[in-house]
Amino acid sequence: MNEQIEGIIKNIEKVMIGKREIAELSIVSLLAGGHVLLEDVPGVGKTMMVRALSKSLGASFKRIQFTPDLLPSDVIGVSIYNPKTLQFEFRPGPIVGNIVLADEINRTSPKTQAALLESMEEGSITVDGETIQLPKPFFVMATQNPIEYEGTYPLPEAQLDRFLLKIKMGYPTKEEEIEVLNRAEKSVPIDDLFPVLTIEQLNDLREQAKQVHVENNIKEYIVSIAQHTRHHENVYLGVSPRASIALMRAAQSYAFMKGRDYVIPDDVQYLVKFVFGHRIILKPETRYEGITEEQVIESVLRYVHVPVKRYVP
Repeated sequence: MNEQIEGIIKNIEKVMIGKREIAELSIVSLLAGGHVLLEDVPGVGKTMMVRALSKSLGASFKRIQFTPDLLPSDVIGVSIYNPKTLQFEFRPGPIVGNIVLADEINRTSPKTQAALLESMEEGSITVDGETIQLPKPFFVMATQNPIEYEGTYPLPEAQLDRFLLKIKMGYPTKEEEIEVLNRAEKSVPIDDLFPVLTIEQLNDLREQAKQVHVENNIKEYIVSIAQHTRHHENVYLGVSPRASIALMRAAQSYAFMKGRDYVIPDDVQYLVKFVFGHRIILKPETRYEGITEEQVIESVLRYVHVPVKRYVP
């Protein structure tokens, strides 16, 4: 494990008990320049994970609580007329930050959800015809509750495709939950966290992750998996080429995090369910049979040949 990244994970573990994998995947997305969708029931630590990550990096943290009446201007910002200067001045919204928590993103209207599209894909926002670059890194972690559907607006495919990974937190074990109570008995653990990495160091790590080598046979492996999702008997809509790029970038970041300068098939196999799972649409009859996206991806992995030798053109 890369020493600097290990330091971030250990810092997060002071607050999050038994969530090392979630922390690792969040950092993978951060290094790859992507965004994360956290889906799980309330109270399992989704918001705390985002806060712990931002505190570990000393990054600016912004939170947007999505509600049905939230407007796009409430997210992006608005231009206000200044009578002293006789000009409009832009007042940035909460989207302008390093790490942004989009809490319960599926509770707001599609119009407001669409306000995030440009910022998540381009790293910029447009106000009154002027493009404003967002700070680097710019990292969105959105949460949604899969149980309560009343008054919600399901994310469209275009919005889901902007998230590099979709992660489920899960409940802690009995021992882990007891440890959570012990730590929260006399203090709030999140208040004791301090930065272990600067923004400049993080941006340097992101550039290093881009230099991780991906052999041609690994690229062929990624593309073969993507193409098989498009022709699978249980899939209505397979993943796009953007998903293939996302899987490759995630694999580069994961390999870098593990201390390697090259990607191996195991990296791809581990990450594919997090990258492809929310990007495929199953046929209605498939859902009726209780088959999940993860099961479909597992069947695809069993079918696609795994590269075991170095590629020779």
